[in-house]
Amino acid sequence: MSSEREPTSARQLDALYQKTDKVYYELARGCGLSETAYWILYAVEVSGGAISQARIAEEFSYSRQTVNSALKTLEARGLVELASLEGDRRSKAVTLTPAGRSFADERIVPAIEAEDRAFCALAPEERTEFLRLARLYTEAIDRELAAIKKGEMGQ
Repeated sequence: MSSEREPTSARQLDALYQKTDKVYYELARGCGLSETAYWILYAVEVSGGAISQARIAEEFSYSRQTVNSALKTLEARGLVELASLEGDRRSKAVTLTPAGRSFADERIVPAIEAEDRAFCALAPEERTEFLRLARLYTEAIDRELAAIKKGEMGQ
């Protein structure tokens, strides 16, 4: 590996991801929430009002413990309710309380709408290409890092 970096590199992508993460971190903190709690409310909103804990953990790559901890905080604040799913007492559906609906309308929905406006600022073919490339990169980095992890575990 050469010591000189190419003008276009994975480091540039890392920096962009970090900037985006910082924006969402600050947005969550501005709402008085942890990032996990913010993304849980986001997930409930975009799912149409109810989503399982397991799906939140899967979609956002959180551990179930992390989701459960954030949900306890959101429940204590009166923003969400948990209900057992039919046929599976271990999995709970997360829904907004009336206070949670009001909070989401004030803090979460405007952010979702801003994301949509930003994404739609790209031409349709650019949106398609962006998603295609992001998916390819995510799959590639997952494979590469999994290989490293597998190698570490094999040692």
